[in-house]
Amino acid sequence: MIDLHTHTVFSDGELIPAELVRRARVAGYQAIGISDHADSSNLELILNNILPFARNDGHFFDINVFCGVELTHVPPGLIGDLVERARAKGADHVVVHGETVVEPVAEGTNLAAIEAGVDILAHPGLISEVEVELAARRGICLEITTRKGHSLTNGHVVSLARKYGAKLVINNDAHAPGDLIGLDMRRKVALGAGMSFEEYEQAEQNSRQLVQRMMNRKKG
Repeated sequence: MIDLHTHTVFSDGELIPAELVRRARVAGYQAIGISDHADSSNLELILNNILPFARNDGHFFDINVFCGVELTHVPPGLIGDLVERARAKGADHVVVHGETVVEPVAEGTNLAAIEAGVDILAHPGLISEVEVELAARRGICLEITTRKGHSLTNGHVVSLARKYGAKLVINNDAHAPGDLIGLDMRRKVALGAGMSFEEYEQAEQNSRQLVQRMMNRKKG
């Protein structure tokens, strides 16, 4: 299993990085991406602290550890610049907090994230067909989330992703120990959202491909 959307005490998570990573490993994960909530005020704070942890400490946990950010409630007009800034500062991956139906995310966030070329558009809510088609063309991964509330529109995302051939990944959006679900529940969430078993397996493969891309970036 791979989870590329998790949070620590550097935003609104409950765990320090070491405990999050250890718990993920015990839960059966082979790779984890720490992606704390970020905007222009704290992006460097997150990366300056989590990046050294991921690089220097990660391998001691017997799990691949990556450091990214989740740009959250950032005005759409600023997303492109912050994506570039995060990557220039060394972020392994960039996630954008999509237009979930349970939070007042600014309209246009989904489109701005896709146009900026993020790695993952998290819980994109009632994403439009135009946006999903663009995500498919640009290879942007849309998230199927196991998180309560955000998961309400998983079925909608699966349906449009199937229609336009967009890539899906499955993430926990973990904030607390109990959010790191096991393989059986992870599969049930995917199938419950309307995925076929083959589509579920492809989503897991998409996560593995993202990990490989991040490892290639490190080497580069």
